[in-house]
Amino acid sequence: MESNKYLEDIASIKNIMHKSSRFISLSGLSGILAGIYALIGAYVAHTILTTEQLTASGERYSSLSGLINAYLAHPSGTKLVLIGLIVLILAVITGVILTTRKAKKQEEKIWDASSKRLLINFAIPLCTGGAFCIILLQYGLIGLIAPCTLIFYGLALINASKFTLGDIKYLGLTNVIIGLVSTQFIGYGLYFWALGFGVLHIIYGTIMHFKYDKK
Repeated sequence: MESNKYLEDIASIKNIMHKSSRFISLSGLSGILAGIYALIGAYVAHTILTTEQLTASGERYSSLSGLINAYLAHPSGTKLVLIGLIVLILAVITGVILTTRKAKKQEEKIWDASSKRLLINFAIPLCTGGAFCIILLQYGLIGLIAPCTLIFYGLALINASKFTLGDIKYLGLTNVIIGLVSTQFIGYGLYFWALGFGVLHIIYGTIMHFKYDKK
């Protein structure tokens, strides 16, 4: 009996240490919605690009990358940037709302040492990737922007996984792999982007929802 009590005490201590070092209130539902936002954004962007390809002053482009390059050089190309920002803002707002609600339900703090470490370790690779994408845009290397966003986002998830649910590491690894593969298919970055940010998020969010949120 005493040995069982000691084992239970050790398990309780491990659980407390785990909770104090990791932010475990991430919402799986927010991942699903972020994936849906990304797919909608990719569809709208594809529709705009396809329309532009059909109506662009008689000029034809050999690839989607060439079309994007020309489109961003045009003032109306800001539509693509706007779509990306809207998807990002919606995903962040949804994530904050649902994660806060889950944290309150579990009687955990949304902003503590673990969540700060999570945010910092996630932001460093992500901001680095954002700066690098701006440099690519500066030199007209448009075709590499989608792969780089996937790669650096994946690295950010891997880096942050030490301070939250470990499952997020696999989402990061998969995004890195998809990003590397997409570098060999320049011109199809939008489709890989939809796969990485859309489909994978829906799959990951669904798994996390039933694995953790339903407990």
